Amino acid sequence: MNKIEIYDTTLRDGAQGEAISFTLNDKLRIAEKLDEFGIDFIEGGWPGSNPKDITFFKRARNKKFKNVKIVAFGSTRRKNFTADKDPFLKQLLDSETEYITVFGKSWDLHVTDVLKTSLDENLKLIEDSIKFLRSEGRKVFFDAEHFFDGYKKNPDYALKTIKVAVDAGANKVVLCDTNGGSLQFEIEEIVKIVSEQINVPLGIHTHNDSGLAVANTIAAVRAGAEHIQGTINGVGERCGNADLSVIIPILQLKMGYRCVAEDKMSRITEVSRFIYEVANIVPPNSQPFVGMSAFAHKGGVHIDAVNKNPETYEHIDPAKVGNERRILLSELSGKSTILHKAKKYNLDKNPEIIKKILDRIMNLENDGYQFEAADGSFDIIVKKALGEYKKLFTVEGFRVIVEKRGKKVVSEATVKIRVGRCVEHTASEGNGPVNALDSAMRKALVKFYPEIDKVKLTDYKVRILHPEKATAAVTRVIIESTDESETWGTIGVSENIIEASLMAMLDSIDYKLHKTRSKT
Repeated sequence: MNKIEIYDTTLRDGAQGEAISFTLNDKLRIAEKLDEFGIDFIEGGWPGSNPKDITFFKRARNKKFKNVKIVAFGSTRRKNFTADKDPFLKQLLDSETEYITVFGKSWDLHVTDVLKTSLDENLKLIEDSIKFLRSEGRKVFFDAEHFFDGYKKNPDYALKTIKVAVDAGANKVVLCDTNGGSLQFEIEEIVKIVSEQINVPLGIHTHNDSGLAVANTIAAVRAGAEHIQGTINGVGERCGNADLSVIIPILQLKMGYRCVAEDKMSRITEVSRFIYEVANIVPPNSQPFVGMSAFAHKGGVHIDAVNKNPETYEHIDPAKVGNERRILLSELSGKSTILHKAKKYNLDKNPEIIKKILDRIMNLENDGYQFEAADGSFDIIVKKALGEYKKLFTVEGFRVIVEKRGKKVVSEATVKIRVGRCVEHTASEGNGPVNALDSAMRKALVKFYPEIDKVKLTDYKVRILHPEKATAAVTRVIIESTDESETWGTIGVSENIIEASLMAMLDSIDYKLHKTRSKT
């Protein structure tokens, strides 16, 4: 298997994404996670741009990474400085990394309109910067910024910029589709031309402004690129960068390249979700390979076929990327769905229980329930049908008050919960009635069941059923919860949105408590 180098820029380019802000500790945790996964290079940041990145490199020097090389990123020297006097180049050296990536202009438009200098002077900026860094014992990657746009406008000059970089000692040249506007056939054709004219390894760095960052990266590999730059989950400025959590499985599982160790590939879903968690982003279910819906089946015909042979509707075994097959419950699923779910509980030869579950699901669906995203609630239904469900607590009453205090609207919830012979009567405030109710319930239960402290609500969805009934309409609430190892959904339906929310929250806590007890 030919090796493809993976260069992750989540900590630098990814951090430029809207609403993404990594703390210093976040960056160090992500670096450790990527190292465990087997990434080759991590771009730690631009030490000349902010104090946090300078501190990151100081802290990273004391870390013992097993696989990864930390890379400092910066620009070529500025036109009014010599390389040895340029403060940004000095900060790159002060980062004390073995590898440094410098970017330079390859599009003549940027040279004349942004740098406000001559084309020849720009070549000198590139040459001097790389020669200086190499003379200081560093290995240098040259990011040819806007290379594809530059090549399409002025191919001779774009090629000159990377040839100058190679002659100055660059260890690798990375061709960048910085604006994300190039198409696959353009990328493949241009990379092939470049690969025939320079004698150092080629890399590719694409952005997703045309929705083609992954496809363009794959096209570049086909044309000879052997160094891939991107971010986990494709986070980044504007429409994002090339998504490594999609690219790596494609290259390794479908094209026969080696990106990470074979035994590490099954951790890519874990890595993806870890990055989302640190970035405080709700993962999109539809993300290929690692998304919750990537191997989810809803239609009865599909489910029946998957039960007989998973290859009929799955392009790879989900276990290879650390994901799992999910069978969704809905009116489209039919008996085959229940039969598939029943395998988990060894109910294949218990038709009476299966019928009991089916009847219960059908009745609830008539009332407005929908279980395709509520696997936790379905699990409780099965446990009740099997006689394995134990009532661990009872909500004897609750009250929620919403009032305006000055300029602020405050929600306060009071709950009365019985656990065995003990009764807890607690109150809590929140930024909304549901949040207040959730806080009050947790306050009452955590002393009996401390494990619920690890449960977090990650998503909350409200759907109005029969809107023609206006304010008397039935409300369906689906919440998504997570602990340290799993994510699950639960559902509640009521004419009262607070009661529907409470029902979903109770199922979520019930699911967690029964899951914990089944492992002990």
